[in-house]
Amino acid sequence: MSSSANPIRVLCAGLGNMGRSHALAYHHNPGFEIASLVNRSKIALPEALAGYGILPSFSEALAELKPELCSINTYSDSHADYAVMAMEAGAHVFVEKPLATTVADAERVVACARANGRKLVIGYILRHHPSWMRLIAEARKLGGPYVFRMNLNQQSSGPTWATHKSLMQTTPPIVDCGVHYVDVMCQITDAKPVEVRGMGLRLSDEVAPGMYNYGHLQVIFDDKSVGWYEAGWGPMISETAFFVKDVISPNGSVSIVMDQNAKSDDIDVHTKTAVIRVHSAATGPDGGFLKSDEDLTMEGEPGHQELCDREQAFVLRAIRENINLDRHMDDAVQSLRICLAADESVRTGMPVKL
Repeated sequence: MSSSANPIRVLCAGLGNMGRSHALAYHHNPGFEIASLVNRSKIALPEALAGYGILPSFSEALAELKPELCSINTYSDSHADYAVMAMEAGAHVFVEKPLATTVADAERVVACARANGRKLVIGYILRHHPSWMRLIAEARKLGGPYVFRMNLNQQSSGPTWATHKSLMQTTPPIVDCGVHYVDVMCQITDAKPVEVRGMGLRLSDEVAPGMYNYGHLQVIFDDKSVGWYEAGWGPMISETAFFVKDVISPNGSVSIVMDQNAKSDDIDVHTKTAVIRVHSAATGPDGGFLKSDEDLTMEGEPGHQELCDREQAFVLRAIRENINLDRHMDDAVQSLRICLAADESVRTGMPVKL
């Protein structure tokens, strides 16, 4: 189909931070037409979205409007049911990460996409980021086995802490954000994860009982690669070394070097890279390094909204050009499986074999 085909009618559910950004992406892309927005409550919207109706019920809006695409940006515990409902009604689906809150539910959603011949795109926004694509390519060039060192801690207060507390009703930080960075690890090494360990701590009485707002996971792959990911949310979290994105191999390392003035509660910081530093381990007869480090400056990087625009442009192409999403879907289940195993390990105190 050509790009002049009729716009794809999209029902956009959930109007939190990501939901609003995706709705703006549909609004500004002529390949889409917003059929309606869905949110349990009426909320203030950016001017560009103010003209669209907000319906309270996803199932009723789906039945009434019969959209071609459903964009699901609600809380994680509704993702699987909404996605299956949409695909069984004949719609393609974009769903924010994590795909589901259990591996069984994630597999159920993927099976439904295959059974109904529907496109299923999961919101792995870093897959559309030129700098992260470059980081993965540079790391793969080094060759494994790898050490992955990654974290994203957020010193949150006010409305951001309120959002974090809402998310933690169902999902710990190491799962919510962890799926992105574990996905990066899995794209760099094609090895299978074999064991996961996790630890966590509830650092505030404001966090839901039985939930923890600081967590750390370790994953071991069958090519001997190892990785860790750390995530903490809340007013008590330190700003020191809150952002580490580092890949080490026998042949050297690739690292994202952050702007030293960056703050952890700035959403653009979570995707911006500033500089990718490539280090070669090769040494000469005198034991000194043969090459100096190479700094790849990532100027003109897309900000958060532009990344959402790119992600939804990919959704449009996936539908119109019938792109095969098998690996995309399998990878989403894999990264979720690792993060949920880490959560299980936090709760049981035992390593989890995959």
